[in-house]
Amino acid sequence: MKKKFLKFCLAHKFQQNEKQLRVLDLLVKFYKKDGYFKKILSNFLKSEKKIGFYLHGGVGIGKTMLLNFFFDNLKTAKTRKHFNEFMIEFHDFRHDYKLQGKDNSINIFVKNLKKKVNLIYLDEFQVTNIVDAMILGKLFDAIFKENIKVLISSNILIKDLYKDGLQREQFMPFIDILSKFCIEHELIINHDYRKSGVSKLERFFYPVNDQTFFYASSFFREISKEKINKPKKIVTKGRGFVIQNYFEGYARFHFIDLCGVSIGAEDYIKIAELCKFILIDGVPNFDDENADTQQRFIVLIDILYEKKIPIMLTANFNYKNFKSSRRLIDPYKRTLSRLFELTSPKFKIN
Repeated sequence: MKKKFLKFCLAHKFQQNEKQLRVLDLLVKFYKKDGYFKKILSNFLKSEKKIGFYLHGGVGIGKTMLLNFFFDNLKTAKTRKHFNEFMIEFHDFRHDYKLQGKDNSINIFVKNLKKKVNLIYLDEFQVTNIVDAMILGKLFDAIFKENIKVLISSNILIKDLYKDGLQREQFMPFIDILSKFCIEHELIINHDYRKSGVSKLERFFYPVNDQTFFYASSFFREISKEKINKPKKIVTKGRGFVIQNYFEGYARFHFIDLCGVSIGAEDYIKIAELCKFILIDGVPNFDDENADTQQRFIVLIDILYEKKIPIMLTANFNYKNFKSSRRLIDPYKRTLSRLFELTSPKFKIN
């Protein structure tokens, strides 16, 4: 697989990196029929199966690219999900199943999953809400018991997941399960590849003032000219949301309308599916007082990046003086890296 990866890098003009090649070797050894049951022997304790691979590291260093390549070249029943999408599917199934008056929804969900796949790849793994935190231990315990292999990418060490979160003591069994069943590896590269080859940002305007508002408005009018503004309504589990400025796939929002209201990943996914370009006005700097809106912004940008939606921003920060709430500083670094790419010429507007 190493030779194929080198050809892949050459074809896509990716920089070859020995540390990425090392991770690829570890992934191959992990997955081999005789190798992925890696034995951990300590004081003659019973060995445990390692049926998960947890890859973490800094932003923009190629974790997702590497795991995507490995995943694409595996010949097995498999599925790739952004972590948010996977949890939405799980919660939807669990809700519908409980309506039938049954309480074994986790086991049934996992057994249904096992009928379809031998491997799950969960990209951008992070835990930010208490609902997920309370259930992940039982969910992944069932997944590993069904011998479903798991690939995970994250910016966060296993031991630091859901750090400072509410009732974190109830989350600790999940950390123990991941540590027990997963090979954890850190990819250390001191370079953000998302910024490679990008000398300027065409669609990131700073700070928020009359001049940047004029520039952004002029740009948006130009790309949406001759298109009709027809508001679009989406409904998620009975919750309505209207895209007021919707020009046949080109949408404009104020930050508060997107991240200052009680909507979440499911809504953002539906918005992304309807849009091919999004302008967001008035993105603030963040601190502990507006951490909830920052969390929504992080989820939104993750989904827009996953769906490859180019964006434009007017913001009260640039890449050198941004601020963040304390508990979200690490995932926010990923957001800023992705903003750099989403607002650059690399993400072209159709």
